[in-house]
Amino acid sequence: MIDVAQPPPVVKFTPAQWLLVLILAAMNFAHILDFVIIMPLGDTLRKEMSINPQQIGFIVAIYGLTATVAGLGISSIIDRFDRKNVLLISFVAFTFATAFCGIAVSYETLLVARGLAGAAGGVVASTLMAMIGDAFENRQRGRAIGIVTASFAVASIAGLPIGLLLAQWFHRGVPFLAIAGLCVPIFVLALWKLPTFKGHVLAKAARPLDQLWAVVKQPRHLLCFVFMYALVLGTFTVIPYLAPYFQANCGLPADQIPIIYSVAGCVTLVSMIIIGQLTDRIGQWPVFLFFASGAIVMAMIITRLPAVNLIGACLATTGFMVMASGRIVPAQAMMLRVADPALRGAFTNLNSAVSHLATGTAPLISGAIVGEIYEGGPLTNYGTAGLVAAGFGLMAIILSYWLRPKTAPVARTARTPVLSETT
Repeated sequence: MIDVAQPPPVVKFTPAQWLLVLILAAMNFAHILDFVIIMPLGDTLRKEMSINPQQIGFIVAIYGLTATVAGLGISSIIDRFDRKNVLLISFVAFTFATAFCGIAVSYETLLVARGLAGAAGGVVASTLMAMIGDAFENRQRGRAIGIVTASFAVASIAGLPIGLLLAQWFHRGVPFLAIAGLCVPIFVLALWKLPTFKGHVLAKAARPLDQLWAVVKQPRHLLCFVFMYALVLGTFTVIPYLAPYFQANCGLPADQIPIIYSVAGCVTLVSMIIIGQLTDRIGQWPVFLFFASGAIVMAMIITRLPAVNLIGACLATTGFMVMASGRIVPAQAMMLRVADPALRGAFTNLNSAVSHLATGTAPLISGAIVGEIYEGGPLTNYGTAGLVAAGFGLMAIILSYWLRPKTAPVARTARTPVLSETT
């Protein structure tokens, strides 16, 4: 028998809220797909544009770096405007930048195009989350965020393989043009159906810069930011060169890469549901420790694979993605628990900027390590990049010790009522 008050009932979405969350999920899907599609195209870009592994790293990195700069730069003025207008304008800019990626004919123009897409996409992503905070009450936000962020798994399962097939059948720029084309009906629907969000403009809220300073001056928040940075570097120093390594070093043909990502994405989507349940039942830190340790092992394995067949590549990639993504649920839960409740919104926005920064700097680190035997040939030192990723993963595990639930600002003297306790 539970010795605490019954948890509040689940608040169902209204039809208008369902429409809103689905539109936001569609916009986030386009943003995520544009972000991830460049990485499995790495070997194609390397050969068709005659660029080296370091330049591939720059192309991947520029997206996260410009997203970070744009997100931080706009944070001081974004709350002065209707969120719908900010979202629509940034989504239009994202659409044109993505189309620019599709028609880029040189390394320099592609680099500029990816930077513009990252800057606009970063504003889109942050505005999406702000709108969820405005439109959904506390007992609804978890489900709303879950639906919107599930677009990452959908992009891996369906969008990524389809995009790669389009690149193989037609041209490397076609996936970007297809994403830009998909953005058009999404924009029209958003323009027609999204409500205005002006409540934050009328409210006498604290100035954004004051809120940011209130967040960063707390040591426990800074610890979370370092933890997040190490967490992302623990896998993202490996991911950008995964597809090129499979093709150039493991001998897999390009038409098998979409299959590898589809299988890994499907298994990861199922595993995330199970991991969420395990986190509630077993605890945040034990689950994180298991999957973070597994991610270190898989980073070492997948960067040292010999010539393998499709089944071997699917097993290795699936194991890596399940372990890497499995860390995120308990890690986010630990960080939210540590965050000051009065500053949780500003904390999550800044933490997102740190994550973007890590996705931008990780390819630069691995790009400085990975080389090639000859132009367009097998990659070298990928195992060293895996060792660096493992080092950052170990750093995240060490930092997680101070983020365990017992270090939360509010002592847990009794069982905290959660929805899962009634099941």
